Amino acid sequence: MRINFQNKIIISLLLIVFQFSFAQKKEQIGTETVNVVKPYTPKISDAFKVKEIPELDEEGNAKKEKIKYTIFSFPVASTFTPSKGKAEGVEKEKQAHLFKNYATFGVGNYGTFIGELFVNHDINNTDYVGGMFRHHSSEGGIKNVKLEDGFYDTSLDLMYGSNQKDVSWNLDLGYQNQIYNWYGLPADFGSTLAPQDRVTLINGINPQQTYGTISLGGNVAFNESILNKASLKYNHFSDASGSSENRFYAKPIVEFDVMESAVKTNIIVDYVGGSFKKNYSNTNTERIKYGFTNFGVVPSFVMQEDDWTLNIGAGLFYSLDNENSNNKFLVYPQFNASYKVVGDLMIFYAGAEGNLEQNSYMDFVNENPFLSPTLNIAPTDKQYDVFAGLKGKLTNNVSYNVKASYVNERNKALFRSNDYNENTGNDDYAYGNSFQVVYDDMKTLRFYGELKANFSEDVSFGINGTFSSYTNDFQQEAWNLPTIKINSNLDFNITEKWFAGANVFYVGERKDFQVNTLFPANAAPVTLKSYFDVNANVGFKYSDRLTAFARANNITNNAYQKWLNYPVQGFQVILGVNYKFDF
Repeated sequence: MRINFQNKIIISLLLIVFQFSFAQKKEQIGTETVNVVKPYTPKISDAFKVKEIPELDEEGNAKKEKIKYTIFSFPVASTFTPSKGKAEGVEKEKQAHLFKNYATFGVGNYGTFIGELFVNHDINNTDYVGGMFRHHSSEGGIKNVKLEDGFYDTSLDLMYGSNQKDVSWNLDLGYQNQIYNWYGLPADFGSTLAPQDRVTLINGINPQQTYGTISLGGNVAFNESILNKASLKYNHFSDASGSSENRFYAKPIVEFDVMESAVKTNIIVDYVGGSFKKNYSNTNTERIKYGFTNFGVVPSFVMQEDDWTLNIGAGLFYSLDNENSNNKFLVYPQFNASYKVVGDLMIFYAGAEGNLEQNSYMDFVNENPFLSPTLNIAPTDKQYDVFAGLKGKLTNNVSYNVKASYVNERNKALFRSNDYNENTGNDDYAYGNSFQVVYDDMKTLRFYGELKANFSEDVSFGINGTFSSYTNDFQQEAWNLPTIKINSNLDFNITEKWFAGANVFYVGERKDFQVNTLFPANAAPVTLKSYFDVNANVGFKYSDRLTAFARANNITNNAYQKWLNYPVQGFQVILGVNYKFDF
């Protein structure tokens, strides 16, 4: 049935009236004009129809009445519970539990034994207590060594700390006992003696030296204070030859803002003092004493502008020679800058820095334990270290760093072999089997490069190398300093249970000098050969707590000399376990 245009208009008006009859309470509805627009599609039957506006009935034109209505509503219990939307996600891997304590035990050839124990306990929500025990020893057994060559190193450290809302602090107490042997006799030692006299002389040497260290220190850090943090440390170092040394330093850091720039000031008080029972030639009648007190103030502030960052400062030091009244006032540059050339992909940096470095008997022994207890101790004046370099990322997983520097140092400490003779009345360290410390004014041109790569979560690789060129003012060579050093490491997870790693380092040739005072004409610098050292390790995670491991050191079995006349142990294997636990 077709509806003509006239009927369409009538229907539309009826719909409007119907809507008006359901007006809301107290709502006045005004009249509106409704235009119905529809495309007209003529048909043949419409050709003779007369279109006219129809007259509406009076009922349709009657005055609209106001309708009042009320709604009676009451609560209806609903059992419908809409289900919450849930995003589809990746199932998270269970996070490994972090244990607070661990113990490590291992044994190997050469009578090697290692042990570590670390414990940490929370007393309450803020305070904690902990301790660390370390031991590493070997019975020796290096080929072609005539004297005892074992070593023993044991240390115990205790700590107590607290993390408060406004301040955090900790106290440390430690003790270390080290035993080493001066086993490095010259290769031609005793060649001028009769065989029996040579054997008697060597058997009469007691090469053992013992070092003891007692340390007490602490650190404090403030969250909101001009005094940012401070560290204090006291060390008492002694040996079995009657040497004794005390070292104390305090290093508070003051930090405050000036015109939206942070001004940081390092304050340094560094004292070292000690004595040796005799000199190397055993000609003194009193103990050899030394003592230096260094006071330093190093203010600096940081400026940032777009991609530039500048750190500008200066180091002001006053050094007191407590034994010789040779006091000095020294000023050092403290400047470095960086510029983001291509975001984090390439950053250029440069600077000039200097420092007054306090030397001590304890620090020298930690670097070379075969020293004679007859040293000359003095600080090193590092006048400046001018450097420039580039660092950044080659990819998201590969980073690099290349650097060139030029260092000028006065009173640079160098290790050099002691001169000797074969008299039976010598001290046990006076047979060419110990080292002295000599000082020189040196300039060093150095190039450094580093590359690190994390190929995945399971594989990481790193390699770095240093090339150095030395210029000496007084000494013939830069004794025992290599020209080239290269270090490389690789770590990877084989499976969830198995992991492994490797480390390879190369040390280039070094020079040393030693004189047999009975034949001084034959004295000449000695070249120590370069060497590779290849180490590897493999481990198995039996559980979250227990891990077994194996380590292989000096895999090439190269009996190279790290110091003149001191060959190292050959191929070494250590088997051990590590156990993690909580109280």
